[in-house]
This record gives sequence, structure tokens and C-alpha cells, in this order.
Amino acid sequence: MGTFYEFFAGGGMARAGLGAEWQCLFANDFDEKKALCYKANWGCGELVVGDVAKLKSSALPGKADLAWASFPCQDLSLAGDGAGLRGQRSGTFWPFWRLIDQTARESRAPAMVVLENVCGALTSHEGADFRAICGALRRSGYRYGALVMDAIHFLPQSRPRLFIIGLREEWNLADLLALQGPQAPWHTKAVIRAFEKLPARLREGWTWWRLPPAPQRRTTLEDLIEENPHGVRWHTGAETRHLLGMMSDTNLSKVAVAMREGTRRVGCIYKRMRNDEDGNRVQRAEVRFDGVSGCLRTPVGGSSRQILIEIEGNSLNTRLLSPREAARLMGLDDTYTLPQRYNEAYHLAGDGVAVPVVRFLAHHLLEPLLGFIEEQRREAA
Repeated sequence: MGTFYEFFAGGGMARAGLGAEWQCLFANDFDEKKALCYKANWGCGELVVGDVAKLKSSALPGKADLAWASFPCQDLSLAGDGAGLRGQRSGTFWPFWRLIDQTARESRAPAMVVLENVCGALTSHEGADFRAICGALRRSGYRYGALVMDAIHFLPQSRPRLFIIGLREEWNLADLLALQGPQAPWHTKAVIRAFEKLPARLREGWTWWRLPPAPQRRTTLEDLIEENPHGVRWHTGAETRHLLGMMSDTNLSKVAVAMREGTRRVGCIYKRMRNDEDGNRVQRAEVRFDGVSGCLRTPVGGSSRQILIEIEGNSLNTRLLSPREAARLMGLDDTYTLPQRYNEAYHLAGDGVAVPVVRFLAHHLLEPLLGFIEEQRREAA
């Protein structure tokens, strides 16, 4: 069994993905509402609620095999303000990393680290933020490499995310887990460009991590929809007509095609700011019927909440995505306890890491790495 620290833990989705074969030694998040959800699902024995900047390394028990950190993405996101690692939120990477660096000075650094964030972390400040992260890993004694893993391979949600995996330099890396060069789909063009921009001293610490081919997804959006949704209501006719009135001719034609098919179709509507014919910014409603949800986001205003559209013949209905449906789109099973308030439940899902992506990464990389580490520990004993 592996052991881990879970930073920026949220509702514990990394913990859910790692599974029962991993033991959590310590978890941290500053958000009281998320912490209540974490406690409801995992208990409170390992959870410390508070600012990561106020933690000391003495709060981290023992010597973990893995430190997982899904640190805040807002300042690295394309939708953010561009502050990057100097921002108030994404900048919390640095106090987290000071803790990891301190454990290294205490000869108890985690053998592996996983840093999860939006893909914008590769290009933020023309790559300077990514270089800074790689530099921190290198200085603390880790080899590292980056992968982009999209939840769409596992769930009907388009959700590409960056995973930077570090391994302590003292452990010999098995050739079975490393490649000589990039591999699709995990090493995207953005990952390759970010690597090429690294200075030579940081490229020397790079590893092209090996993963098997992406699995074939078996579910569609319709498979995850609640028959009797909780926490949401179907829109009135006037509300649905208002949404249709916000659509361009291209999107209205998609609705018309779906209605002519005569079968039940479930799609998603998103509100987006677009330029009209005169160049003015207006809010539009855009629809897709490809069986996939767009990326769940935290509900800041109404535009980030996804709206379901259900069509069967001449019947057309719309409503918000329910909290349970959002949780299912993140790979959480229905035994997972969600917050009672809609915005809190949706925020928890939109701010999390997709559970089956974590499981795939753990099964095909983290656990084999841990196996090689344990073998080397036995040989050294």
C-alpha cells in the first residue's frame, strides 16, 4: 500500500482516484465548505483545514510515497487575470512547495509528486511559470515530466488537464516507464513546446513518462442523466424560448436537425460572449449534441453553468445540469455525499480532478514506480 499527502484536497477526488490501495497520511484545504464535504466522505482524521502558507513541515506525518497537489488554477487559466504563479490563488504553489522542500532537507521527501492544473500552466507568462515549476522540482532533487490527460477518454466530459509527475533522483527509473521522446496523446504539442523552451539544465531533469494508449470511452452524456433530477427544475416555456433566442442560426439549425431525427437527444447549452455582426460583445447560447459535456467550471455567474437540452420529437425542454450529474461527469459514484446547496456542489465538481484519470495514472505509472522504489529499498536494506 502506498501512502500520500493530499494538498488542495477539495472534496478528495484525488483520494477517490487513488483508491483503497493508498493510505492518506495528511490532507489540507483552506475552504471550510469543501472541508465539510471531505469530512462527510472520508472522515476528518487526516484533514487539516487552513492556509497552506501557515503550515509547517512538522504537520506532515511520517514519510509519504506521494504528494498530490491540485493547486488553484485561476491565475493560470485562459479565463483568469494572467497573474500566473505570482497570483494570490495559483501562487499558493510556492508555500506548498516550501513544505515539500523542507521534507527533503529532513530526509523524508515524498518519493513522487503529482502537480495537477490547467493546460494554461504550460504557456502562462510565455512559459516562465512552467519553467519556474520545473526549476523548483529540480532544485529539490526530483526528475520530472509533464502529461496532458483529457477526461474525455474516460468520461463524457471534455476536460484536458496538465499533470507534472516528479520522482526523486535517488531512485533508478525503469526503462519500462520512460520513453526516448514524446508519445501521443499524452505529450501534446503544447507539452513539447514547453519542454523545448526549457533551459538545458532543466531539460536534463526531464523524463518522457510512458503510458499505455488512451482507453475507449464507453459512456455518453445521456447515460449520466438523472431520470428524476434533484436540486434543479425544468425551465418554463418562456425560459427555454429565451435561450433559443440567444442562439445563432448555426446553433438553431443543430436544434432543428435534432428535432427532425425523432429520437431522444440530450445535449448541452453554454452561454458565451461573442462578437455580433457589428463587432459588439453579446451573450450567445451555443449547443452541442455529440454526447459529450463541455468542461465543468466553477459557477461564477450564470454563464459557466451548463444547461441540458432534451429533445424528443416536437418536445424540447431545458434545465440546469444537476449536482449529481456534475458529480457523475467527474467520475464520482452515487454514494459520494454532495453539499446540499447547488452552487457549492457544482463548485466542488468544477474545481476537482476527474477520478478515473487519477486511477489510470496511478495504475499505469504511480503504482509501477512505487513497485520499483520498494524493490530498490529492499536491495539497499
